[in-house]
Amino acid sequence: MKVAILNGSPKGDLSVTLQYVNFIAKKFPQHSYQTYDVAQQINKLARDEKAFAALMEEIRAADAVIWSFPVYTFLIPSQYKRFIELIFDRNAKKHFKNKYTVTLSTSLRFFDHTAHNYLQGICDDLDMKFWGAYSADMQDLLDEAQREKLLIFAEDFFMAVQDKRPTRKAYQPLVHSRFIYKPGAVVKKVDNRGKRILILTDLQNEKTNLGRMIERIRQTFTAGTEVINLNDIDIKGGCLGCVQCGFDNKCIYLGKDGFIDFYEKSYRTADAVIFAPTLKDRYHSWKWKQLYDRGFYNGHTPTLKGKQVMYIISGPLSQLPNLHQMIVASSEMGRTNLVGVVTDESEDSKAIDALLQSGAERTMWFDERKYVKPPSFLYVGGHKIFRDMVWGGARFVFQADYNYYRKNKMFDFPQRDKKAIAFNKKMLDLMKDPAMKEEIRKMLKKEMIRPHQKVVATK
Repeated sequence: MKVAILNGSPKGDLSVTLQYVNFIAKKFPQHSYQTYDVAQQINKLARDEKAFAALMEEIRAADAVIWSFPVYTFLIPSQYKRFIELIFDRNAKKHFKNKYTVTLSTSLRFFDHTAHNYLQGICDDLDMKFWGAYSADMQDLLDEAQREKLLIFAEDFFMAVQDKRPTRKAYQPLVHSRFIYKPGAVVKKVDNRGKRILILTDLQNEKTNLGRMIERIRQTFTAGTEVINLNDIDIKGGCLGCVQCGFDNKCIYLGKDGFIDFYEKSYRTADAVIFAPTLKDRYHSWKWKQLYDRGFYNGHTPTLKGKQVMYIISGPLSQLPNLHQMIVASSEMGRTNLVGVVTDESEDSKAIDALLQSGAERTMWFDERKYVKPPSFLYVGGHKIFRDMVWGGARFVFQADYNYYRKNKMFDFPQRDKKAIAFNKKMLDLMKDPAMKEEIRKMLKKEMIRPHQKVVATK
């Protein structure tokens, strides 16, 4: 069996994820393996169509494909995303059709599921036979029990390929609308109150629904609205995964391009940010992903904390619940307030105008009140992963994160809650008496709401 490994790490053969694939190859030597460093070589593949075509022929000749990648900011690295876009842009889908495939990642298991969901959707769009996803912690290969699980996953995959076992598609093809949005005149301007509103986009063509929606909301505000296009910023490349920034938030690209200057002077200083990304396949464009990845020089800290954010999207977002979850999660993890998401899916220009108007008004209303809505599980769960990682084994790498977390009292471990510890000790001691335990059991429902009723009654 010929297995093609599409390495999505910009670090090439220094990829941690690739070591998991190498381990599989060592344990199943009866198959042949060829690794293609598509993320590391993305500039060449984008520039040299002959090199890209040669790679596609290699894929066509393979019996199986392994998508190997590290998880970067809810998804795959921007370089890997660009490779996927090249497949569709250059009509190379046919080379992947009916190939058995799996996805394999390493990460802290922070939103690894959204990365795998995305890639499964891409595999379905390529008419591949998707067999499964394997998400490993970066240290799993060092554990014997985890190595055994990895080998079971691989063996099951190889048997599926050999036996031509049936698969099912989890994602239906996206249905795109031909609706043309025609904005109306702005009747009521929204006062910026001296606040700076940044509209950030990767727009390629202003004469599109997205371009017209951007212009409509720009005109809605009285003044101080700036539109920045990522394509106009000097960005030499995507995040390299070197993690050198973990020590002191200094990026390896510092002084080599214009990204950090933009990030510090335009992005972080805005009072509110309106994101207007281009939808490309089942996510935003690779250029947008590059923004998120390169912003990692700030580590796991919320760079837009306390700000109002809004999204304007042209395309079938309602068909992409995975992307919508990433939008919400990104806002929560950044401790921003997601005012809302406006799309053109209603196919009603007046309704879209009304949504843009309402979004602008609510942005300033929330900003005046400094409102950030309470987080959901998306933040609470993600925070605990980062908290434990920054406090634990990765502290020596993410020293800047550690200092920020300590300063902002983000090491909120439950064993440090002295009030809760004292209360539990008192109650547990009381419940050693069987009669008291039964009495407390009967009181639980009333006692749970008693302090809340007191607030309702007196505040």
